[in-house]
Amino acid sequence: MTDNTHIALTAPASVDMALITGPGDNLLRIVQSAFTARIGVRGDMITLEGDPTDVQSLTVLFSDLIKLVEEGGKPDGDYVRHAIDLLRADEYSPRALREDILLTYRGRAVRPKTAGQKRYVDAIRANTITFGVGPAGTGKTYLAMAMAVAALKRKEVGRIILTRPVVEAGENLGFLPGTLEEKIDPYIRPLYDALFDMTDMERARSLIEDGVIEIAPLAFMRGRTLNDSFIILDEAQNTTSEQMKTFDAVVWASHGLFVSGADFDSTFGLLHTIEKAADIYGRARAMNGGSGEFLNTITDEGLRQIGREFNVKINEAMLDFPAASATDN
Repeated sequence: MTDNTHIALTAPASVDMALITGPGDNLLRIVQSAFTARIGVRGDMITLEGDPTDVQSLTVLFSDLIKLVEEGGKPDGDYVRHAIDLLRADEYSPRALREDILLTYRGRAVRPKTAGQKRYVDAIRANTITFGVGPAGTGKTYLAMAMAVAALKRKEVGRIILTRPVVEAGENLGFLPGTLEEKIDPYIRPLYDALFDMTDMERARSLIEDGVIEIAPLAFMRGRTLNDSFIILDEAQNTTSEQMKTFDAVVWASHGLFVSGADFDSTFGLLHTIEKAADIYGRARAMNGGSGEFLNTITDEGLRQIGREFNVKINEAMLDFPAASATDN
């Protein structure tokens, strides 16, 4: 038989215990229904008695509620239920989620609310590429957008690229009128909704006009150079193998390489060429003391010298600064 554990918690005088127990003790009843341990509240004291595991979880829960009220917060039923789920999962404390603020806009903090969302956010922080899988409404796009906007504000990235495949939801809308932006606007509206919920609309439109934030369909991503960017591919489940084949090569910095081609020889040849080019670049940087700022072009005079050595006539019209007299043979 397991011995019972007894713990008493005393809330600071500044804490309104009515906020801890909820209107009509509804929060207290939610907590009591989830645990077998006995809970007693009298004045500013909370007593817990029962199974040691339950008492330990309840101690963490009520300590978090007291801290939340002490900081000016007002817990509700949803908050308490989420906190109980976290304690049962034994993965994160409620306080860990509450203090993990991704972004603050107009006094409202964007933070993960569930253990799954917390794992998702931590994965984005720790990895170059993160796949978010889950049903609609679980915060995949919203939290990724919050991470992107926060990274841009901290100057960790130079721009945000938002893309998604242009796929209609079971209805054929036909050809849409207007410019390219007007044609794709209905398909990427969910990305705008998330963006405008996290930053001022005028500021967001200014960043879009300046190219700092770019929203485009996946079909236009081929051949792009996306250095120093936070890239969000929304609704990736709607992409096809044919779309992926339109990308000859995709390079993820410090991570990996994806190559496609018409046959094995051309695909492997492209892979080999990229690897060799990366090796040459790395060696050149090493010879330059680790700096990437080194001369990697041929000057006009250097090109003329090569022409003289190989007895080739240089087309002066193609040079930046034509010579005063073209006497090359």
